[in-house]
Amino acid sequence: MFDLRQLENAQAIVGAAMPPTPAYAWPLLSERLGATAIVKHENHTPIGAFKVRGGLVYVDRLKRERPDTPGLISATRGNHGQSLAFAASRYGVPVTIYVPHGNSVEKNRAMRAFGAELVEHGEDFQAAREEAERRARRDGLEFVPSFHPDLVTGVATYALELLRKAPDLEILYVPIGQGSGICGCILARDLLGLRTEIVGVQSTEAPSYALSFAAGTVVRTNSSNTLADGMATRVPDADALAIIRKGASRIVQVSDDEVAAAIRAYWTDTHNLAEGAGAAALAAAMQERPKLRGKRLGLILSGGNIDLDLFNRWIIPQAAALAGGKALV
Repeated sequence: MFDLRQLENAQAIVGAAMPPTPAYAWPLLSERLGATAIVKHENHTPIGAFKVRGGLVYVDRLKRERPDTPGLISATRGNHGQSLAFAASRYGVPVTIYVPHGNSVEKNRAMRAFGAELVEHGEDFQAAREEAERRARRDGLEFVPSFHPDLVTGVATYALELLRKAPDLEILYVPIGQGSGICGCILARDLLGLRTEIVGVQSTEAPSYALSFAAGTVVRTNSSNTLADGMATRVPDADALAIIRKGASRIVQVSDDEVAAAIRAYWTDTHNLAEGAGAAALAAAMQERPKLRGKRLGLILSGGNIDLDLFNRWIIPQAAALAGGKALV
């Protein structure tokens, strides 16, 4: 998909818009896991999530190669749309984003604030995506999928930053939505010639990639009812699946309750706020804790864009109940 020179060029494009994100070994988190845990803080980007990197690389190439493109259009549950809106605003390109009804209010507000025209359609991401594709054909707009070589190249820059700083990581846990993040990690690892084991993470309520990984072919699901909206995928991308099956060791499934516990752990141990998908890597590591003792592992905190309403409904009651038993996590 790209070579090391192309990845470093992408890093320069991203670096013009934002500094490298931190990668910290948090002692309380390491104590919790019985292993040295290094967190890659993609919650510290200008949109609060890793996808900004892919948007910048995609729009940069578009402006160089097809500067007369009338506009971009895509579908999202939030972070992909924010990425495109942020990048399009920097390059002066109009962008329209479709979201499903009931989407994150705060992510919707952020996309509008970055300059996107926002349209609500359908009951889930897949329905919104299909309508955005129809609108693209009708109006001659550039449809930007959730998985594309430019997007993977862009988001792979976080893996390049992390793996050059910590080339001795034994295991790297990565959440899977549509697949760009984990594919970027796999490809960057391979280009650097490292042996880091890469483990994907999905929700038990949206396990399409986990089922596809096991079956060896694309498996669609009928629903994706996880509160971790960044992992709410029903239809895997075939190209992403091929990379994941070749380069990941396995996919761990985590429940919404496990994700909520990981969000609380991030807050108590690091005072960082994670969204559902952002906490998934830690949730998987907590589930696999007996396997990790003494190891050196990486956790991708892919984003921190959790709505206050969801935080209040999902996290606070559980924390309060546990606090009554003298334990916060």
